Amino acid sequence: MEAATEGLRMLADPTRFRLLWLLCGAELDVTTLAERLGIARPSVSQHLAKLRLVGLVTQRRDGRRQVYRARDTHVGRLLSEAVRDADHRGTADAPDAHHAHHARHP
Repeated sequence: MEAATEGLRMLADPTRFRLLWLLCGAELDVTTLAERLGIARPSVSQHLAKLRLVGLVTQRRDGRRQVYRARDTHVGRLLSEAVRDADHRGTADAPDAHHAHHARHP
């Protein structure tokens, strides 16, 4: 349970969340991730190290570079569920939230 809690804490950081989201769709190297996120490579490397530490990301060598990927499909489902939950909670705070939500999601 402690590892799961640590993994969820890792996702509280918006950059790590976006990084992991990108890695759910493809294997990418640090340079590509830095370009897509608009942040420096050392920062991407630090975030990747934390995500690897809690087991959310794997890496492998591809020639002279390291490529990274989300550990498995469960990670993508976890992220999708977090986005849906955040959307639902944001809608619930709005006036007449129930009707607004169902108008957008029949």
